[in-house]
Amino acid sequence: MLVQVAAVVVTYNSEDHIAGLLDSIPAAMGDLSYSIVVVDNGSSDGTLALLEQRTDCVVVRSSNVGYAGGMNRAVAESPSAASILILNPDATLDADAVPAMQRTLDRPGVGIVAPRVREADATLSPTLRRGPTMGRVGGLSFTGWPVFTERIEDPAAYAAEHEVEWAVGAILLIDAGLYSTLNGMDESYFLYSEETDFSLRAKDAGWSTFYTPYAGAMHVGGGSGESATTHTMKQINRIRLYRRRTGTLRAALYYAFTVLSELRRALLGHRKSWSTLRALIRPSTRPPLLNASHSILPS
Repeated sequence: MLVQVAAVVVTYNSEDHIAGLLDSIPAAMGDLSYSIVVVDNGSSDGTLALLEQRTDCVVVRSSNVGYAGGMNRAVAESPSAASILILNPDATLDADAVPAMQRTLDRPGVGIVAPRVREADATLSPTLRRGPTMGRVGGLSFTGWPVFTERIEDPAAYAAEHEVEWAVGAILLIDAGLYSTLNGMDESYFLYSEETDFSLRAKDAGWSTFYTPYAGAMHVGGGSGESATTHTMKQINRIRLYRRRTGTLRAALYYAFTVLSELRRALLGHRKSWSTLRALIRPSTRPPLLNASHSILPS
């Protein structure tokens, strides 16, 4: 291996955050050798100008090939490494965070490690998730019952190291052999659900995703902007993921529950849900980047 850790970042109009991330990496790596590759997915702000002034990373210009596509290209452009550190541009790492994650990754059977993440105001960011099921399609998460709730909110769940089904992909350390075995992230998702899909496929292949509280990081969230379009992409991709894992019949019911959930949200005043509801019912109005407009049930 040329380096121990290959850090990879995908930017898209990230000029407000990327410098903070890059500045945090040296202390976060401790004594580990590392590389940094940043793939810019066609930023129109000052991201590229900022990146080109730096000497601590390799910058790859790209069209907007999506988050998974950008990550796969960043990995391909990185030197050979034992581990791959996936980073969102609006994250920052605590000192010695990566060696702490690496110690967990070195455990037999562990393929993915997520750290303890905090919000910009220092409160806990609930990044751990349960797997997608019919009960967790949406609408009943306010109960807090695990059978209905994908996001894990209980602070006690963040106190000790343990296996999880998946975690938000803002900061993840991944075994490079696993990344290669799974052929990287599935680029068909474009944006959202790619980390869910990756962790679930890893579990299918016998690898675990672990959370460790001994590594810390901060994630601003929404650093590339949130909109009705991205909300729609998130919901469409959840259905696609569920269909690919369970089949068409179960996914049709999951789709129906998603429609009802978005209708409920829209009636409660969530304006973005109206656009999502229209895209669910009228495939031709779905974001073209998803290539999911040919049938009522996204595939």
